[in-house]
Amino acid sequence: MLQPHIRCSKEDVSPMVIMPGDPKRVDKIATFLEDVREVSYNREFKTITGYYRGVKVTATSTGIGGASAAIAIEEHCAIGAKYIIRVGSCGALQKNINIGDLIIPISAVRDEGASKMYVESTYPASCDLELISIMVKKAKELNYKFHSGIVRSHDSFYIDDSEELSKYWSRKQVLGSDMETATLFTLGSLRGIKVASILNNVVLFEESTKDSINNLVDEGSEEMKGEENEIILALETFYEISKL
Repeated sequence: MLQPHIRCSKEDVSPMVIMPGDPKRVDKIATFLEDVREVSYNREFKTITGYYRGVKVTATSTGIGGASAAIAIEEHCAIGAKYIIRVGSCGALQKNINIGDLIIPISAVRDEGASKMYVESTYPASCDLELISIMVKKAKELNYKFHSGIVRSHDSFYIDDSEELSKYWSRKQVLGSDMETATLFTLGSLRGIKVASILNNVVLFEESTKDSINNLVDEGSEEMKGEENEIILALETFYEISKL
């Protein structure tokens, strides 16, 4: 059945799905695939399907935030998704996390609204153990600098007390902030699919979000190297899963 927002049917996609936020990141993912075709592009949801080392992989962008990510997740679940890995960006909440470092979340603070539409906030947002175990192993083999632990997902960069909230969650040993991981982890558990997230750090702790995100346009920047690394890590994780 054709899904109303992502505009895909089961025959268009793989059970292994990579979900970036930015549609332009789908184009970046395409450069690592063979026999790529664009399946659809509707609103913020751009979808391609191709092959990585012989493994069929789909990538769909989700736009910004948990609400639109939930739509993409639900519609992929309806057409057979078994594994979803988010590849996104985040801002560090600890001083030892550098630009371009990867964060591999184990769980997420549900400080956003989308997941709370599904289940009360005491329900945990956690990744799949099998996926993250393979992902951490591959990150070590690839010699990527990464951190693993708790992240926080939220709904806006521009709230009045953003700086105070960042310091609060930093004191609680949260590694970084994004906008979609908590929704993905919550829905993964509720829908019975295996999910994980890889976040590329693009903002140093206590530095300007606007200035740092603007650096993403620089192909030679550490931010862009981190983006490439997270894509490769997601694809390599799917390759390892395909051999099980």
